[in-house]
Amino acid sequence: MALTPLESVQACWARISTGSPVYRFFFSDIEIVSAENGSMVARLPVTENLLNSKSGLHGSVSATIVDWAGGMAIASTGLEKTGVSTDIHVSYVSSAKLGDVLTIEGKVSKVGRNLGFTTVTIYKGEGEKQSIVAHGTHTKYVLRDQPPKAT
Repeated sequence: MALTPLESVQACWARISTGSPVYRFFFSDIEIVSAENGSMVARLPVTENLLNSKSGLHGSVSATIVDWAGGMAIASTGLEKTGVSTDIHVSYVSSAKLGDVLTIEGKVSKVGRNLGFTTVTIYKGEGEKQSIVAHGTHTKYVLRDQPPKAT
């Protein structure tokens, strides 16, 4: 039986989180809220581990979120292996501080034969007070299982 998009994202996260010290360090408190085919939403409280020397969300953390959420969006399409990054662009719009809760939205623009294209938006706040912290695009080389070649 095929997994739902949410189950696919959760299974992918369970698999990669055990092999990535960086993801475990930054995202030990991440909560995957929802997923549909081609998109996912997660929440992450801003803790001291995510801050820069000016007490704001570190830019490298935002870039890592774009990397992670792009992969999870690809996982929502049912692909078990989400690939390796070929390109990441991040636009920093504002900052977040200790205690803020980030809402992360990852969306697939297209998953082709070899490449997956995603967009990720990181928000802080709730409802009408929600504002964009960063927006990124992420391209991944998609690792598809290949049948063995005949010899």
